[in-house]
Amino acid sequence: MDKINLLQLFVSLAEQGSFVAVANQSGQSPSTISKAITRLEKDLGVRLLHRTTRQLQLTEAGESYLQTAREVLSLLQNTESKLTQNISTPTGTLKINLPMSFGQLYVVPLLPEFCQQYPDIKLELSFSDDYTDIVESGIDIAIRSGKLNDSRLIARRICPMDMGIFASPDHLAKFGTPTTPAEFEQHNWIKYRFKQSGRILTIMLPQAEQIVELDPKSYVLVDDGNALAQLTSLGTGLAFMPHFLVRDLVQEGKLTLISSPWRNPEQAVYLYYLSRDYLPAKVRLFIEYIVQKLASQDESAHASWMKT
Repeated sequence: MDKINLLQLFVSLAEQGSFVAVANQSGQSPSTISKAITRLEKDLGVRLLHRTTRQLQLTEAGESYLQTAREVLSLLQNTESKLTQNISTPTGTLKINLPMSFGQLYVVPLLPEFCQQYPDIKLELSFSDDYTDIVESGIDIAIRSGKLNDSRLIARRICPMDMGIFASPDHLAKFGTPTTPAEFEQHNWIKYRFKQSGRILTIMLPQAEQIVELDPKSYVLVDDGNALAQLTSLGTGLAFMPHFLVRDLVQEGKLTLISSPWRNPEQAVYLYYLSRDYLPAKVRLFIEYIVQKLASQDESAHASWMKT
């Protein structure tokens, strides 16, 4: 019999004053109860009860131990209640790590309504495109473009990463709209360089049944997605960008898609959270909320506003 059960038996015995009464309550025999209390006394090295033919009486040590046992059991019950509440009730601090561009453009605008719906959830947001160890950093949810090889995490795909070549209407009015690979390469470009690897993003142009890799010689090089989109919208040149970076600028008429969308099936945006059987309500509700809101904006696991 474990220590918690022994404490519960001892408290019940002290309150009811009878082995028979406790035995009837617990479904055990009086002798089993008596042996359990004797074992507890042996482990402690003190006598907890005076046993007489008529009644049980606590010793001085028993009185002291009863108070402690009650406190321990109460603390355990309160802790278990709080844990259960965290699983079923949306409350507490929710730590979320977001990529710079996707987080600011797609997630942040959705958060005010979430905060209104769940005022007892306190959000802590951090923004980074660098690799972050979610477990070590104590993060509840992270969003990343690309698959993380971490068996501790659940990866939920929330949208593909559709790519395309974009230009501003002013740029196209001044230099014309290219149609052939040679014409595309004659334009000025803004290229993107990954900060972590230093690699420059390859420009992919869908042409009929093939994909042509473009290598323009005249370009500006940036390592920030928002700068890439803004420079393009200001007429600096053409750029090859993901759909989430340019959605708002396209809707505002500041950018135009001038190529067919291109999708790498291995690239997508994922929502990551710790693998566990009992997911806290705050985590579960946030995941459901983000997925639902993105779906209302034509974004789902296998579709974006650029390509279904």
